[in-house]
Amino acid sequence: MRKIYLEDTPLNEAQRRIANRISFQPQVEVIPTREALGRVTARPIYAKVSMPNFHASAMDGIAVKAETTYGADEQHPVRLRHLVDYVEVDTGDPIPNGFDAVIMIENVHQIDEETIEILEAVAPWQHIRPIGEDVVIGEVIVPDRHRLRPVDLGALLAGGNVTVPVFRKPRVAIIPTGTELIEPSENVAEGQIIEFNGTVFAAYLKEWGAEPVYHGIVQDDYEMIKRAVKTALQGADMVLLNAGSSAGREDFTVHVVEELGEVLTHGVATRPGKPVVVGVIEEKPVIGLPGYPVSAYLNLEWFARSLVYHYYGLLQPERQRIKATVGRRIVSVMGAEDFIRVTIGCMDGQFIANPLTRSAGVTMSMVRADGLLRIPPGNLGYEQGEVVEVELYRPVEQIQNTIVSTGSHDLSMDVLHSLLRKKNPERFLVSSHVGSMGGILAIQKGEAHIAGVHLFDEESGEYNQSYVEKYMKDKEVVLVQLVYRQQGWFVKKGNPLGISSVHDLTKPGITYINRQRGAGTRLLFDYLLKQEAVDRDGIYGYSREAVSHLSVAAAVAGGTADVGLGIYSAAAAMDLDFIPVAEERYDLLMTQAFYHSSRGQELLACIRSEAFALEMEALGGYSCRDSGQIVYSAAMSEI
Repeated sequence: MRKIYLEDTPLNEAQRRIANRISFQPQVEVIPTREALGRVTARPIYAKVSMPNFHASAMDGIAVKAETTYGADEQHPVRLRHLVDYVEVDTGDPIPNGFDAVIMIENVHQIDEETIEILEAVAPWQHIRPIGEDVVIGEVIVPDRHRLRPVDLGALLAGGNVTVPVFRKPRVAIIPTGTELIEPSENVAEGQIIEFNGTVFAAYLKEWGAEPVYHGIVQDDYEMIKRAVKTALQGADMVLLNAGSSAGREDFTVHVVEELGEVLTHGVATRPGKPVVVGVIEEKPVIGLPGYPVSAYLNLEWFARSLVYHYYGLLQPERQRIKATVGRRIVSVMGAEDFIRVTIGCMDGQFIANPLTRSAGVTMSMVRADGLLRIPPGNLGYEQGEVVEVELYRPVEQIQNTIVSTGSHDLSMDVLHSLLRKKNPERFLVSSHVGSMGGILAIQKGEAHIAGVHLFDEESGEYNQSYVEKYMKDKEVVLVQLVYRQQGWFVKKGNPLGISSVHDLTKPGITYINRQRGAGTRLLFDYLLKQEAVDRDGIYGYSREAVSHLSVAAAVAGGTADVGLGIYSAAAAMDLDFIPVAEERYDLLMTQAFYHSSRGQELLACIRSEAFALEMEALGGYSCRDSGQIVYSAAMSEI
């Protein structure tokens, strides 16, 4: 039964196959107009009444017969008699018979209770809303296959349509598969994985106008999956199977679709997202989505979203696109269409796009992504500095109002983001973890506004300044003290292996987890090894790298490592014991231009605030005794 190959069908060809194969016949339902926001009309909707359905005053004032006002001016005022030549009207009142114009109350001079005086003539029908000015009985208010907006609902009600015929939402069955899956829980045993893709699918489907129907987890069993699909087809217009779409030993999706219907595509020429199954059963589309989240979400958009809009007969809306400069080289391969998640920063009016991890299993890469860069199948990638087109996941205004932070990982970035948003809801801060040296290089290249650094200099015994002086010779930069923090060993509760120094890491059976090259914690660890004359080759796991303190702590908590070096707050977050090693200074590097900018000063105000100190020190392992002080400037007199 096992199929050991996948196709490399071009994505647009796979989309064309299913679109041409499926012909939806959506049912029509009539619902209250007030509840019809976002629904799609099943036929043109005509006005049943005119709006207004009488001649109405457009102003507060008096109704007159226009000819009685002719000749009126400042030299020759005209006097009018109450109930004979004029009557009072308010905005929206019907115009009484015999009158054909309205004079605004501001232009009326009261002589006595029965007489008024005017200084300016009016034209017939001036300041009057005629019958049907807004909506005329019999006219089309909205066409068929139109997604209803708030203003459309108002026009429909104004035209007398208290109900509206719409297409029934397409029902999409969601079937997650996998013996290792469990429903969301705070308690997850080893070997178990929380099923969350189904929730993401359902949310996207609702956003696109479909009705998701969650069928629950099905184990990796061929007959059970087949029964689940047959059951789902009874009440669904489309079926989504999650996981089991590749060609592994327990990947049953393609075989189930083959047995019950027809497989149109098994595998598309994309990275990520290749292992997708697209088929038809009982004239209904069945999509087998990959288990890895990023691959699943992209395929969901490529196929499920396309089919939902196909169901309604609507044109798919396109995302906003911008031109951006590639911040780092991006390599692709011939024959596959690459989809690269990127972060985007706006530096001096220029957008800079940097790639996130390309792993198909990293959900957070989709959370952090500002946009998506498509690399055509025949392109080998882009060099640093090339200009590319990026599809945006966020509004361009948000990107322009975002402070881009890079460098070493620290929880202070999250605290600063929260404080910034409280002070200015239009301001954002996003951070990426590339290590302290990576942060310095990002400032050097103009790819970030600020960089978190904690680089220990063995010769001087100080942090950061010597590295800034070395790598920022031609840049006018400022180094701002952010926090002091405790670095120490992460170990299991009770320290069962008795780890207290770097010498203990060389004991047989102890596994270490390191930080990536260029990280300040990595430099500190190497310094400790050197000071104690410990050979790195004697440490099992030295070459295994993690990109954040939390990742190190998670490895120790999960049992894949016995010890790692990092900050106290990460150990506390994972309920680990922490053995202090050193206090370090964690600074922010920025250009003088950013320091003096409004965004820079907003950030400095947050750093120097009491709220920041309280939140950081409550985490444990932090001191804010010098937060906000200028440690170094290329031109101190200018600060």
